[in-house]
Amino acid sequence: MIKNFARGLAALSLSLAPLLAPAPAQAQAAPTQTTPLADAVHRLPAVGERREGYVRTAFRHWNAGAVRDDGCNTRAEVLIAEASEAPSVGAGCKISGGEWLSYYDAQEVDDAGTIDIDHMVPLAEAWDSGAFTWSAARREAYANDLGAEASLVAVTARSNRAKADKDPSQWLPPLPGAHCRYLAEWVATKLRWDLSADPAELDAIAVYASGQCKDTPVTYTAAP
Repeated sequence: MIKNFARGLAALSLSLAPLLAPAPAQAQAAPTQTTPLADAVHRLPAVGERREGYVRTAFRHWNAGAVRDDGCNTRAEVLIAEASEAPSVGAGCKISGGEWLSYYDAQEVDDAGTIDIDHMVPLAEAWDSGAFTWSAARREAYANDLGAEASLVAVTARSNRAKADKDPSQWLPPLPGAHCRYLAEWVATKLRWDLSADPAELDAIAVYASGQCKDTPVTYTAAP
C-alpha cells in the first residue's frame, strides 16, 4: 500500500509539473528615463558623421502603421493623433477636415495636404549618426516610429522643407519659443535610437543646454 501511495504521489507530481513550473522569463520593457537637457546632452557620444552610401530608400516608409488593418499608414496615423481638432476619416483612410498646430512656427493648418510629417532626426542625419550599420528592418522601424511622440511630428511643409536634413547647428525652428522643446526632442530621439552627434551639433545644443533650456526635461525610452 505504501509503495502504491508513493507511486501515486510521483504520478501526481509529474502531472502538476507544468502548472507548478516557474513561468518563463519575459523580456522587460526598457525603462523610461527623464533628465534635464543640461545632463542629457552629455549622454550623446561625440562621433564624426558618415554620409557615404546614404539613399532615402534605405528607410522604408510609410508602412502600414501601428494598426495594420485599418487602412491608415504611419503618416495618416500621425496626422490623426496630432490633430488639434479631429479630422473625419473615411474609407481607405481618406482624411478630411481637422486642424493642426505646427509647433515649429505656430501656424494653424486646416488642410492635411499641406502638413508634412517630419522625422525629428532626419533620415539622412540618422544614417550619418549610426543607422548606416543597421539592418533594413531597424531602419524601417526608425522611419515609422510611433512608439515615442517626439519621433514624428506634424508641421507645416514650409518649415519641414526649410529644415531638410539639417542638425541644430544648421537649423532651429523659426519660432524662438519652440527651441527648448525642439532640442529636447532631438536629443531624446537620438538617445532613444542610440545615435551619436558630431562636435558642431553638440556645441550648438550645449549653448542652450547651459542656458535657457538647461532644465527642459528630456524623456526617452530605448527603442526595442
